Amino acid sequence: QLQLVESGGGSVQPGGSQTLSCAASGGTLDYYTMGWFRQAPGKEREGVSCISSSGTITNYAASVKGRFTISRDDAKNTVYLRLNGLKPEDTAVYYCARLTRPCSTWTFTSLSAVWWGQGTQVTVSA
Repeated sequence: QLQLVESGGGSVQPGGSQTLSCAASGGTLDYYTMGWFRQAPGKEREGVSCISSSGTITNYAASVKGRFTISRDDAKNTVYLRLNGLKPEDTAVYYCARLTRPCSTWTFTSLSAVWWGQGTQVTVSA
């Protein structure tokens, strides 16, 4: 079982950008499809994006498509989420986890994932 640690969160103004990192230890990420999730105050956790083990397939929730970009650097054992055009409704704790279903068919309505990190807070406000 890998340990995942998210970082890169903080406060940003609307329209701003941030890059979140998810660093793995205790093993290699090479073989796994990875996902990013978020949970806003008072709301259920939801899927945001995923990337296949090869890095060739990515998928995004409709709410972030065109604004967020997921990537991975297996040499650094790290998955990234670039957040552009941030909106107040993007405020949430962001988590990474290993996705247990194919990235290409994930509809973001299920939380089929394991090895959750502790999360990193992103706050978007003026």
